[in-house]
Amino acid sequence: MKLDKFDREILRVMQKDATISMADLSQKVGLTHTPCWRRVKKMEAEGLIRQKVTLLNSKKLNLGVSVFIYVTLKNHDGDSLTDFEAAVQEIDEIVECHTTSGEKDYLLKVIVESIEEYEHLLKSTLTHLPSVDHVSSTFAMKQVKNTTELPIKDI
Repeated sequence: MKLDKFDREILRVMQKDATISMADLSQKVGLTHTPCWRRVKKMEAEGLIRQKVTLLNSKKLNLGVSVFIYVTLKNHDGDSLTDFEAAVQEIDEIVECHTTSGEKDYLLKVIVESIEEYEHLLKSTLTHLPSVDHVSSTFAMKQVKNTTELPIKDI
C-alpha cells in the first residue's frame, strides 16, 4: 500500500491516541470526515493498522521487573523452532519474543512482579520449553524509553 502525506499523518495521530474520534482525527489531518474514515478503514483492511489497544502502566499493576532473556536451542530443525515458538505464545509473562542472529536463537522480554517470581518462572517453565539448551537473563535497572510509536517518515 502506497501512503501519502494524509495516510502518514493519520497513522502518526492514531499512534498517539487510538481513541480519537473520527471528527477530531479528520480535523487534525486536514480531511473531511468521510475521506478520513475511508483511509482508516482501508489501512485496517490492508493490515497496516493491526489493532487498537489500551496501554497499561506496569508499575501501577505491580509488574515492575523487566527481564531480557537470551535463549539458545539444542536443535534448529523446523519442528524444534515451531514447537518453541508455539510454547512461548502460551506464557503470559513473555511479552515479546524475537528470533536473533548470532550465537543466541531468541530474545525474550518477560515482565513479572519480582525477582523471586522470575526465578520461579525460570525454574518451572522457561528451562522446560521445547529444545531449550541455555538461558541467559539480564534484568533491566531503569526504563529510559518505552514507546509503541513507529517512526513514520515523510517521503
